[in-house]
Amino acid sequence: MPNGKYTTEIHTSIDRVWNFVSDINNWAPLVPGYIEHKIINDKQSTWKFVSDIGIIKRTLHMKIDITMWQEPTKVTFNLTGLNENFSGKGYFEAGSITDSKTSITGFLDITAKGVLGPAINPVLKTVIPKTATELTSEIAIKIKEVEDLIY
Repeated sequence: MPNGKYTTEIHTSIDRVWNFVSDINNWAPLVPGYIEHKIINDKQSTWKFVSDIGIIKRTLHMKIDITMWQEPTKVTFNLTGLNENFSGKGYFEAGSITDSKTSITGFLDITAKGVLGPAINPVLKTVIPKTATELTSEIAIKIKEVEDLIY
């Protein structure tokens, strides 16, 4: 299964990280290639984004199902392709290093299925780690920007 995991540190409290990550509207737009997202309810949303898989650029539409909100440390979710045959899972996890320093880990695991799965999955093995890194880094940057505006 193609997956990627990335951890970074941010100079803010775990509670402030949670305040940001607990609202999907804050981090959905940070997905690389983001087009739009719609909230269905507090545990489901749909996202559209452009995926650049090697020479293939596709608009992907997926459903996100939040499987757990574990305040203030973890959000886990499942991903289901709505216009392409793929599925996966992921999480964001925060860990308090000090009162004013927090680690953030992002993890994605996505597998293409169907006839094209065997051809696409080897490419996803390089794309998914990059996506996990970019998304986690962008979340950390955005939290810092919000912190700088507020405090």
